[in-house]
Amino acid sequence: MVTHPLSVRGDSEAQARPEDLPYTFEAEQGLLGAILVNNRAYELVSDYLSENQFSDPAHGRIYAECARLISRGQLANPVTLQARFNQDESLEAHGGSAYLANLAASVVTVVNAGDYGTLIRDAHLRRELLAFSQQTASDALSHNHDLTATEQIEIAENRLFTLAETGEVDRGFIHFREALNESVRTAEAAYQRDGQVAGVATGFADLDRRLGGLHRSDLVILAGRPSMGKTALATNIAFQVARNPDPDGRRQPVAFFSLEMSSQQLATRILAERTGIGSERIRRGELARADFQSLVEATGEIETAPLFIDDTPALAISALRSRARRLKRRHGLSLIVVDYLQLMTPPPGVRPDNRVQEVSIVTQNLKAVAKELDVPVLALSQLSRSVEQREDRRPMLSDLRDSGSIEQDADVVMFVFREQYYLERAEPKQRAAESDEQFDKRHENWKARLERSHGVAEIIIDKHRQGPTGIERLHFNGEITKFSDAIDDDRLPDQY
Repeated sequence: MVTHPLSVRGDSEAQARPEDLPYTFEAEQGLLGAILVNNRAYELVSDYLSENQFSDPAHGRIYAECARLISRGQLANPVTLQARFNQDESLEAHGGSAYLANLAASVVTVVNAGDYGTLIRDAHLRRELLAFSQQTASDALSHNHDLTATEQIEIAENRLFTLAETGEVDRGFIHFREALNESVRTAEAAYQRDGQVAGVATGFADLDRRLGGLHRSDLVILAGRPSMGKTALATNIAFQVARNPDPDGRRQPVAFFSLEMSSQQLATRILAERTGIGSERIRRGELARADFQSLVEATGEIETAPLFIDDTPALAISALRSRARRLKRRHGLSLIVVDYLQLMTPPPGVRPDNRVQEVSIVTQNLKAVAKELDVPVLALSQLSRSVEQREDRRPMLSDLRDSGSIEQDADVVMFVFREQYYLERAEPKQRAAESDEQFDKRHENWKARLERSHGVAEIIIDKHRQGPTGIERLHFNGEITKFSDAIDDDRLPDQY
């Protein structure tokens, strides 16, 4: 790498002294000469190198023109490029079109083309890193009152991560053997879990059997109307994952972003689930001595679970991404839970035209987070009120509120539905023309249906990109906000 003060592009770079910026003038000459001699050298760098990564604008223009000709199946050499650069002022500083011939003539071998490309990319990243630091300092000194200092930090962190991503060469093609080996490893993980679960186990046997667990890089949407128990189910899953090691005995840290409930409320729910003491009794302190002892014992049992709660309201998706990234770096990460996605906001500076577009940006970013961190993201979602207008209130995909791209981006969409909730609020009233006998019969049918649906929760899997859809049923204890596998099928309503 040599220092060559040819030009400094961009306002932020202009703040640095040209002699201090890292350049790769000789490596650029070597790469361009190799391409002009043998166009196949371009294939060694085309996946990750672009014209704006060259320190000399003239070299970037030559590279871009070579790429244009080669992509069209034409030959790129000093002769074919001469007409293009005869009147190029940036090339005049190097001797005009004759410079092209000099580049080709100076090449000894083309085998180093890949190394040259790596040097060029690395120097570009270093220049961008300098520009980033100067821009960050400028932003901090600008006293921009539209953004808090914390928001500026999050913006800077995302800029830095984006820069880091550009430094990674795309994986490109892989041999089928590698994909096959990965598939076998996934099957082996499922085999070790009695042939049921390849992903992160939810702790619910029937649900895990249907889904195969929560798979890495998947966006899983859990939706439902208010009071259906979606937060309770998400909390149950999060704690089950955090308290149980994976098949290799490793801890499974969970990030729980609670935009609606406080961390204390979530902790109370988990305590209620573990002790069997109602959440309301815990909050009000209505405890006997034995109850208090149970709370102390449960606290000692669960306090070491690697469950991390962030209850920041109206959290921006960029902030979630940054915080999840930091958590994975420090503690590891097996699952992200978001409660709920309609309460999230787009990144600072992004102003969508409407609510649907705003939610679409959030879901697209949540899917990107799942892929980037290679963990499942379980995001809760509200449903529109249209559900309440139907006789059968079981939700469907079209009921997703502000749906936008929710259905499109999600790998799994499942709904929580409890008919008991609706039946309790629909006790029959005697109609004007209805006899006592008819009303009594209708009322008895209602009571029988209510009794059989008591504690029954349906988990309706309406989209499953990698497996079957269908309905799984769990037992729900509303007093302690706990779901469980235990359920007596004989008590299910007739229409099940």
